[in-house]
Amino acid sequence: MPQTVENLAAIDDKLSKRYIDLDPSGYFIIYLDPQAGLICAKHFTNVINERGLAVDPETGKPIPVRGKVERSHTTIFSGRTAKELCIKIFEENQPSLVTRLDHAAYLGREFVRAEIALLTGVDYVQD
Repeated sequence: MPQTVENLAAIDDKLSKRYIDLDPSGYFIIYLDPQAGLICAKHFTNVINERGLAVDPETGKPIPVRGKVERSHTTIFSGRTAKELCIKIFEENQPSLVTRLDHAAYLGREFVRAEIALLTGVDYVQD
């Protein structure tokens, strides 16, 4: 079967629905600042409870996957390119805020998607 944009998108959509273990070091909310030409990533801490749920370290309450969450981020990172942002997060920031290789790979993919959206002017929605 020849590869088409639709076929590749279907593969990615299916893979986006798989179960993943959460990183105990926290998570990132990625967004664009088009006026400044930046990809931004807010880092939030979390704790993984005995049921495998990410919970707010202060309240112990599960962090919802969807909907508005009122939490304070610990750090904001920004870069003009995916590579610049990855260097800031993974190389210049120690100890690392990312402890799982699958989380690091996910962030790299998302930063590239965000960079393409920034360059093309399309909306970016984090997967």
